[in-house]
Amino acid sequence: MELKETVKAAAAAIKEVVTGYRRQLHRHPELSFKEFHTSAFVKEQLDLLGIPWKPIAGTGVLALIEGNGDSDKVIALRADMDALPITESNTVAYKSVNEGVMHACGHDAHTASLLGVAHILQLIRTAFSGTVKLIFQPGEELLPGGAKQVIEEGGLTAPRADVVLGQHVMPWIPVGKVGVRTGLFMASMDEIKIEVHGKGGHGAEPHKAVDPVMITCALLQALQQVVSRNAPPLMPTVLSFGRLKADGAINIIPDMVLIEGTFRTLDESWRGQAHTQIKELAQNLVAGMGGRCTIEIRKGYPHLKNDEAFSSRAISFFEEYMGKENVLPRDIWMASEDFAYYGKECPSFFYLLGVRNEEQDICSALHTPSFNIDEDALELGAGLMAYTALRWLQTA
Repeated sequence: MELKETVKAAAAAIKEVVTGYRRQLHRHPELSFKEFHTSAFVKEQLDLLGIPWKPIAGTGVLALIEGNGDSDKVIALRADMDALPITESNTVAYKSVNEGVMHACGHDAHTASLLGVAHILQLIRTAFSGTVKLIFQPGEELLPGGAKQVIEEGGLTAPRADVVLGQHVMPWIPVGKVGVRTGLFMASMDEIKIEVHGKGGHGAEPHKAVDPVMITCALLQALQQVVSRNAPPLMPTVLSFGRLKADGAINIIPDMVLIEGTFRTLDESWRGQAHTQIKELAQNLVAGMGGRCTIEIRKGYPHLKNDEAFSSRAISFFEEYMGKENVLPRDIWMASEDFAYYGKECPSFFYLLGVRNEEQDICSALHTPSFNIDEDALELGAGLMAYTALRWLQTA
């Protein structure tokens, strides 16, 4: 039997098992770096499969599957495990039992799929040569990110990974299809916190106050010029503020206003310049209006760039496995991912797994209380990753 048919048959055979994994994980979500139940569950399943593992990055798990042969090639496969502080609104049987915590970004599907890959590779490990490293990573949703800690603790060494492959569920792509892109793919992400200080007072006597609310309004408008008049026209850039706190009242001008937001782009040089411009503009504008400000920019994940050569090879394997018509080119996505750290260490490829099913009303966006997936995607999630790893080992 050819490799493709072997992997497809194995993925189909364990579909219900992988679905069970996903439901168990979805029912018991855990926040970043607190994935204790999740980690224990992963270790238990690896033990049942006879796959050696070791802990890494706190709650993370690193496992190795060694093929039969003398090849020293190593491919790493990564799945993140953490959930989000969101209360689930779905009425499914596997709804989260942890109040205020939900797998609203599909990391339960990522972890379940990688356990499915473990099933498949362990079943046929005498038929391939080389090593597959499985990275069950904690803390993707929280800075500084679990990927950074995995790398710092030697997760890509001993044995050294030659390439790293990762996937993410995508509710805009129909189930049965994947989204791919070579080169620049996802944005860097920085957190911005600005406190605008003025002088509070009575709303009836604004002339006796230095109104930080009005200063903040002017500042929010002015900051958009960092993008509209300073960003290189061909460089995707986003500056968004999602939190504004002015703790006054209808007749009370507060002493201080807090705003928090995010800056995203795909160029490290421009990223640094933008940080400087944001700080200088904020300080000068606020001072010019009679107030003062403190500003903190917390540097987050770098931008994600898929290695051209490895991506092209992986995409060709995708087309072999599922047909070219099901492999969809994607544009740049301004979300961020700590998978980007792996790409700074060795060639990497990150792609999107379709989970949308309009007939079943599975269409909600990531990071929303109603997010869900068509679980038929799990068979492809496991099979495609296993096949790609095996084909890369065959041809490396």
